[in-house]
Amino acid sequence: MAEITYILLLSLMAGAAMPAGALLAKFDLVHPSFLGSSWRHFIVAFGGGALVSAVALVLVPEGASKLPLIPAALCFAAGGACFYLLDTYLNKLNSSVGQLVAMLSDFIPEAIALGAAFAVGEGTGLLLAMLMVLQNLPEGFNAYEELNSSAQLSSNKIVLAFSGLALVGPISAATGYYILAQYDVLMGALMLFASAGILYLVFQDIAPESKIEHQGMPAIGAVAGFMLGLIGNMMLLAN
Repeated sequence: MAEITYILLLSLMAGAAMPAGALLAKFDLVHPSFLGSSWRHFIVAFGGGALVSAVALVLVPEGASKLPLIPAALCFAAGGACFYLLDTYLNKLNSSVGQLVAMLSDFIPEAIALGAAFAVGEGTGLLLAMLMVLQNLPEGFNAYEELNSSAQLSSNKIVLAFSGLALVGPISAATGYYILAQYDVLMGALMLFASAGILYLVFQDIAPESKIEHQGMPAIGAVAGFMLGLIGNMMLLAN
């Protein structure tokens, strides 16, 4: 009972980083001199670096260890194709719902993997939770600015919607812990599928948004986000 409570709290904390990022963006829009252009783009790129570290250090290694070569490659390819089709469909809708769905598309698989990792005794659960926090904060920041500029939702409704998304984390983590952890191959397929989707999102949305002409801060942000993931991974391996 104590372990599942701990897992639910970790997943809720990871999800809460989304409305926290939205609140930071809301404050930044009211006081634009607070961060400035360089640091604003740094935060966005930092989230991209954290997402890539989650893929490279946790999701792909764990997923690939559970599947043979050909099925692993097919699951990865399917993830990229599905995220492309989803992105194309949501762009045609031109709706604020698209941004929320995009955030859930990487948060839900990661939260499921978080619960499953603890269920089978793997040491990657805590690292994955940390990486989810690191990526969800800038992801919430970036998504808030995009939704706010569309004028489809008020600022308070955006923050409230992000808070609702945070509650999906514990539900997904509990699903991974109690149900999906026993299906090793299925978990591997889910991790690889999500990995391809995350890479698609990074290069389709996050990297272009973080670019500034003649400025290196976004690239440094991406390196910093990945570096923190690397540090966490090496600390776990050392224990």
